Amino acid sequence: MSASPHLTESFTNPEGYTFPHGRLSTVLQNPNKTPIVLVACGSFSPVTYLHLRMFEMAKDYVRQNTDFEILGGYLSPVSDMYKKPGLLSARHRVNMCTLAAEDSDTWLMVDPWEAFQSYQRTAIVLDHFDHEINTVLGGVQTASGEKRKVRIMLLAGSDLIGTMSEPGVWSYSDLEHILGRYGCLIVERAGTGMDQATDNLARWRSNIYLISQLIQNDVSSTKVRLFLRRGLSVRYLLPNSVVDYIEQNGLYQDETTSNLSANSNPDKGKEREPVAGASKKEVH
Repeated sequence: MSASPHLTESFTNPEGYTFPHGRLSTVLQNPNKTPIVLVACGSFSPVTYLHLRMFEMAKDYVRQNTDFEILGGYLSPVSDMYKKPGLLSARHRVNMCTLAAEDSDTWLMVDPWEAFQSYQRTAIVLDHFDHEINTVLGGVQTASGEKRKVRIMLLAGSDLIGTMSEPGVWSYSDLEHILGRYGCLIVERAGTGMDQATDNLARWRSNIYLISQLIQNDVSSTKVRLFLRRGLSVRYLLPNSVVDYIEQNGLYQDETTSNLSANSNPDKGKEREPVAGASKKEVH
């Protein structure tokens, strides 16, 4: 992979920020494999079991169909600056993602870097992970002590690939950066066709890995918010710790109340749905 054209200036970190890597594997178990880290970007308002299942489906796919070895996975909630209906403050969304990750397998983490600052494009978010893992932490090493660079890959729902194939939604330079430099693993979503979308992205087809859902799951954050507004139970759609957090804080009672923090910019109104939920559109 060539040097990143987006890394032309230093990153701006939120106040008090440290990159979370406590669950990141530091040793490559199989030296014949390519080390990768999965990054899922989205609103996560709230995080659902489908978001978590995406990582497990990706793990199965990687083990059975690729020469990759997963070192860790990250949820990266979007900034408050990306105002949209139902988007809670970054503090609440990061807290819920953290609770969900803590209840999950030992390799999933939450990075608040994107959440607690101005809006950052997905290409820049991936550059951030590349910088932290390969430049700051020095990548990974094999059992013999050989240093290896870690490949960062985007993990997303097939609805995202659909938006990437729509003219004018994503800039070509960002598509080249995300799909050409990093690559992505795409999990099938119910009712979303992947063939047409990938045909339109044929230039990067070798870097797009399609994962079929063997058990269909169409849970979305949008549906969960609707249930909550109607006073319906969402248990077993979300981790219990997340459900408890929502109830304790009285969240999602009114869709028109976004509960955004005081530093939000109401004029920056672009649509960005959860990675595994409805379409996540970015106009760059």
